[in-house]
Amino acid sequence: MKLLFSLTAVVSREHARDKTLTKRLLGSLCTRLTDCNPSVKMTSATPPSSRSSSPQKVCHSQTQTDVLKPLLGAGASGGGTLRKRRRVLSKDGRSNVRIEHVSGQSALYMRDLWTTFLDMQWRYKFFLFTATFAGTWFLFGVLWYLMALVHGDLLEFDPPSNHTPCVMQMQTLTGAFLFSLETQTTIGYGFRCITEECPAAIVLLIVQLVITMLMEIFITGTFLAKVARPKKRGETVKFSQHAVVSTHEGKPCLMIRVANMRKSLLLGCQVSGKLLQTSLTKEGETVRLDQRNVSFEVDMSSDSPFLILPLTFYHLIDDNSPLRAWAAKGGGWTDPELADFELLVIMSATVEPTSATCQVRTSYLPDEILWGYEFPPVVSLSPSGKYVADFGFFDKVAKTKTAPVFKPCSPQRAYQSNGAGPVPDVSDPEKIRLEQNYRDRGGERGRARDTPLSVRISNV
Repeated sequence: MKLLFSLTAVVSREHARDKTLTKRLLGSLCTRLTDCNPSVKMTSATPPSSRSSSPQKVCHSQTQTDVLKPLLGAGASGGGTLRKRRRVLSKDGRSNVRIEHVSGQSALYMRDLWTTFLDMQWRYKFFLFTATFAGTWFLFGVLWYLMALVHGDLLEFDPPSNHTPCVMQMQTLTGAFLFSLETQTTIGYGFRCITEECPAAIVLLIVQLVITMLMEIFITGTFLAKVARPKKRGETVKFSQHAVVSTHEGKPCLMIRVANMRKSLLLGCQVSGKLLQTSLTKEGETVRLDQRNVSFEVDMSSDSPFLILPLTFYHLIDDNSPLRAWAAKGGGWTDPELADFELLVIMSATVEPTSATCQVRTSYLPDEILWGYEFPPVVSLSPSGKYVADFGFFDKVAKTKTAPVFKPCSPQRAYQSNGAGPVPDVSDPEKIRLEQNYRDRGGERGRARDTPLSVRISNV
């Protein structure tokens, strides 16, 4: 025992000595690197998770690699910590909103059985399908058995030879179950059959056939409707994983890419967007998910684009865009206030083979919007003269030579971008000056300067 204690003490001393030597070696190595390489410097940094107030020295190089950062703007100078925002809508278009505390929710779902069955997942649908058929077979089998019991057709009653049963060759519960199965599935083996002895048996047979036929029609219809829903057609429409912001026609534009994966066309395509963010009203009310419209267009047309090839949809970031505040400040992906939003993109179209309307949805968070990037071309011309869409480049992005810059068009629009109300629809500088003077005079009389004008100067 003493020998064991002595060995343990020796090992502990050697371990402590090794740790001391390691610390000395690391310290001398950092000192030599600092002295001989001017591109390496010592800085003091305190990690966020550190509980002590003493700074911790970190050795790093001034030469930094070009790291791809998903920014909404180029000049991210804020020092805040970006908090990951929860999605309202997933990337595949499913809602992430959980509904709670709804009184009578089960009763509401039961009143709309058709939609409830359609929205049911496949595993529950198959289980319900099997349980329904097996349950009806057994239920009517018990009813046939009770009828035979009342009529005295069972073996334990030892019926006479001239006794006519309600159902031939049905003298046990197993036989009653098999007869119910054969009746409902119209197998008709010919071994068991109903007789004219019991009128109640004829009525029970009619009831079973009517109920089971209606049940089969309903279940089969829900299966077919779930398979043929336009939602499945929408799964063959693909959105780009990222949205990019670059200069298009001399103006900053937010771009997304959409492609149809099938040869059958989508008719009447309409792409729109919603910007969800937290806003504060003039009354001091906080709107958790304020919705603002984001318009998209392709090339020079905004109505019904021809989605036969992958298309790039543009949103012009101007003074009327809900993204103007972020663009004017150069983004700021580390600023929690600027990065607290979600962009929903919705495309509605008509399926050509079925003429049904489908809707495809996706969403983009701030870290999925790349500032200063663009989409590379995906459509090329083959040697045989056919157009080829290479989806290997569909989700790829390329950095632009110059970063986009947002500039307000005019002073009054810059004034409106700060939240002063709707942008006036005038282009004459004299009219703008007169309206501004009228607004200033209203402020001197005690009225709010930012309230909308009740009298507008005519454009005539």
